[in-house]
Amino acid sequence: MIHLPGLVLEAHDILKVSCDIDKLKMLMEREGIRFTSDKGVKNESVSLGNVSLVEAIVTVNSEMENQSFKEYNFRTRFEGATVLAVRHRNEILHEKLGRVKLKSGDVLLISATKEQIAALKSADDLLIISETEHHPFNLLNSASIISIVAGIVITAALGIAPIVLSATVGVVLLIVLKFLKTEEAYRAIDWKVVFMLAGVLSLGAALEKTGAATLLADGIINTIGAYGPKAVLSAFFGLTFLSTNFMSNNATAALLAPIAIVTASEMGIDARPLILAVAFAASLSFMTPMGYQTNAMIYAPGNYKFKDYLRVGTPLNILFWILASIIIPYFFPF
Repeated sequence: MIHLPGLVLEAHDILKVSCDIDKLKMLMEREGIRFTSDKGVKNESVSLGNVSLVEAIVTVNSEMENQSFKEYNFRTRFEGATVLAVRHRNEILHEKLGRVKLKSGDVLLISATKEQIAALKSADDLLIISETEHHPFNLLNSASIISIVAGIVITAALGIAPIVLSATVGVVLLIVLKFLKTEEAYRAIDWKVVFMLAGVLSLGAALEKTGAATLLADGIINTIGAYGPKAVLSAFFGLTFLSTNFMSNNATAALLAPIAIVTASEMGIDARPLILAVAFAASLSFMTPMGYQTNAMIYAPGNYKFKDYLRVGTPLNILFWILASIIIPYFFPF
């Protein structure tokens, strides 16, 4: 930061400011200051009552990836919303933003009206991570929503109804009580995951039908089975958490679960411990930025490197590996 105590500012001077969104909001509230960018912002669009500052992150598999704002046609798509700055990898960019090739994890500082913010929120290519305006807290609505969520969990936990049925009923109640719009519920469904699971589950069924699961199970038994069921469980746990850091956790579980079941059948032991090992290990996607969507989303904003994930995630996964190899057989004996 440069200090220039003797500098006298005059009208039409242009200042470049680097600060967080809260301080930018304070600047907006001061008289005599107008925000601009490489595109320019009109005076009438930056009045405090009309415009808000929003931070949004480019999502994984976004259409914006490897495109510039011009190529993506950002301002037309979002009704004239203006990008003021971009946090691109390890640098913050303020000029010539139209030429920046965007990547997933890039953070955008956007000046937008309420209508433009609504358009930003409805887009799949961006995720709003902060904004200067917040909806007022409604105690009755919040209590009602928490009660519905608690009802879903309790109903499923007590075995009164399957989780799929109780969750569906809960969503219907949210829509009927107007806490959730039908369009919002529809947009919340990640159809990519649905179709991916449909394909992977079919692949898992194919492994069983073709005998590939039996072949893989025999290979595991021949190499590790001699050391006992606990060693086999530990091997499945290790194989699963290594796979889930490079594949989807859902895909990993769907692929390895049939093999675990066939392995248990071949060894004449209870399949539950092996299935639990696969289920738990499939969630340990801490070692790589592509292991899970949230890992990728914080990769650029946090200025992380690939080795940071390995440094923290590897010891954590090994710790869980050791604990699971001891605890799962204790509570779910073979």
